[in-house]
Amino acid sequence: MIAPALLAWYDAHAADLPWRVKGGQGDPYRVWLSEIMLQQTQVKTVKPYFERFTARFPTVESLAAAPLDDVLKAWEGLGYYSRARQLHRTAQIIAADGFPQTLAGLMALPGVGRYTAGAIASIAFGARAALVDGNVIRVFSRLLDMADDVTTKPAQDRLWAQAEAWLPADRTGDYNQALMELGRTICTPRAPRCPDCPLRTVCRAYANGTQLERPVKRAKAPTPHHDVAAGIVWDAAGRILIAQRPPDGLLGGLWEFPGGKREQGETLPDCLRRELRAELGLEVEVGELYTVVRHAFTHFRITLHAFTCRVSSGEPHPKRAQAVAWAAVDDLDSYAFGRADRGVIAELKRRRKMLL
Repeated sequence: MIAPALLAWYDAHAADLPWRVKGGQGDPYRVWLSEIMLQQTQVKTVKPYFERFTARFPTVESLAAAPLDDVLKAWEGLGYYSRARQLHRTAQIIAADGFPQTLAGLMALPGVGRYTAGAIASIAFGARAALVDGNVIRVFSRLLDMADDVTTKPAQDRLWAQAEAWLPADRTGDYNQALMELGRTICTPRAPRCPDCPLRTVCRAYANGTQLERPVKRAKAPTPHHDVAAGIVWDAAGRILIAQRPPDGLLGGLWEFPGGKREQGETLPDCLRRELRAELGLEVEVGELYTVVRHAFTHFRITLHAFTCRVSSGEPHPKRAQAVAWAAVDDLDSYAFGRADRGVIAELKRRRKMLL
């Protein structure tokens, strides 16, 4: 059993986190919210977002009652926006039916999988529930000196079985948090602090000198890259045309400068004219290249080329978008945008400031 040494270390070294209650059960809303925010996002990034979000939506009922646009705006910059949409839907379910306390009930909620259900059940309700996330995979693969590819189903099954086997009889929530914290702060990917690890005496990889070779993962495929053209479409009053993306899919429900991905053999201005015609029913005159923003998503990268534009014919209406709006530069902060589009907004503000 690794629990006694791990819990003693946790009691002495646990980080002070705004969603954490040491030695007791946490508020289910705050535990659930933190776990959704922490999916594929580092703790240092999540902390200020969590504090602002809970100040804006202090209870699950307040979150459920809020318009989705307000939730997306509060989430802006945290990425993986499907989490925010699912969070909102799930809050409405919980507000109506109460917070489920069983693994099966938790896993029935939108956006809650096996790991998240285990985290909520153990941390918020004191249930004896295991969890396996990226940090736990790294810790366990080193403790066991696993030479198998941890992304395969047999390896995943073995890791989950080990997580169940090593669960202590009590303090399961603290134990699970300790495992994740050990992976985050001590058993790190590239420079594990083995001399400081409370489990080094039982770590097979440490004994065999293979800790930097664990976990084993198959090589990633090259990340695709796309060029995207976007229009900064001005009207006579100095306002800019923005469009709201459809509610589902990538960046669903967020606002953007309209445009799209360049096709093979197409120029960026031709791409922009085609996209604005298809999305909004507009014919535009494409002007200067205003700014270029590079951004990496999980599975691909983009280079966003933003051009100034003027409408030559037509009135904007949402053919493929959810909605359209004309907004002054000062009003753009009222809308939720993805990171690349916020780079364009930053350049708009920078240039305007230079003129003052």
